[in-house]
Amino acid sequence: MTAAAYAEFLPENYRSACREPESTWWDWRGRRVHIARNPRPDAPVRVMGIHGAGGHSAALWSFASLAADDDVDILFPDMPVYGRTVEPRPSQVRYCDWIDLLCDLVAAERADDPRPLVLFGASMGGMMAYEVAARTGQVAAVIATCLLDPGDAEARAAAARWGFAGRMAPSVLPPVARVAGDLRLPIRWLVRMNRMSNDRDLTRMCESDSLGGGVRIPLGFLADWFTYPHTAPEDFTAVPVTLVHPAADRWTPPEASLRFLDRISGPTQAVLLENCGHWPIEEPGLTRLIAATRAIIAGVAEQA
Repeated sequence: MTAAAYAEFLPENYRSACREPESTWWDWRGRRVHIARNPRPDAPVRVMGIHGAGGHSAALWSFASLAADDDVDILFPDMPVYGRTVEPRPSQVRYCDWIDLLCDLVAAERADDPRPLVLFGASMGGMMAYEVAARTGQVAAVIATCLLDPGDAEARAAAARWGFAGRMAPSVLPPVARVAGDLRLPIRWLVRMNRMSNDRDLTRMCESDSLGGGVRIPLGFLADWFTYPHTAPEDFTAVPVTLVHPAADRWTPPEASLRFLDRISGPTQAVLLENCGHWPIEEPGLTRLIAATRAIIAGVAEQA
């Protein structure tokens, strides 16, 4: 699916502002990583988008372009097995590979371009943005629509297709993955993809998108996510973290993200997006998301 196809679900006054991104490629550990870009050499700040388990760069491009506008340089990678990234060993992809890729990409981008870099993580990408900021020390700010902590049993239950499976996953999945970790199953069988959006047509498109919600994911990837040792929030002081959580999210409720945010030692703020589902296309929350993101980018630019 293209960025334009997903942009059709935005309120009418926002649709024309979404332009197709420029495609670039980056070689990483035998993979050909696709990175969508909106290059702006004169912009004072850069933003890297990070998608979750149901999206890809084109699907979420409209949010990146609306929130950042023409004054920000944007890059948005497709994670292995998603989007247009060429993955030679899809059955062997693990969550730690995603984190390593993002850390190396941040380092490579910062080495080539010293402008401040803001990470914008959507859904599961929120925790990835948080972790990459902690590990690299090269990020100016983190914006996350969700902070889904796999160490929180209630958060796991919310994410999983069946709540009891999410609660038991850290003890059950690793031994299964040792035997069948390379087995790939449709992601919609494993998580509540049917709650991706409060718009049924958008949810159906996500579920059937062969580049996003329609992909098959290795069991070993999920086992790795459920047991990955994310940086403890009490130890996190790397950068300010802003949670922009959809208030009407039927998949990952705001309470789970707020619990994690409250434990972060560094500066934080929470912005609830009124009337928005997990994929935030509704008003007035969408306008609030755009305003909050632009305010954070402007603050980073001022400090720079």
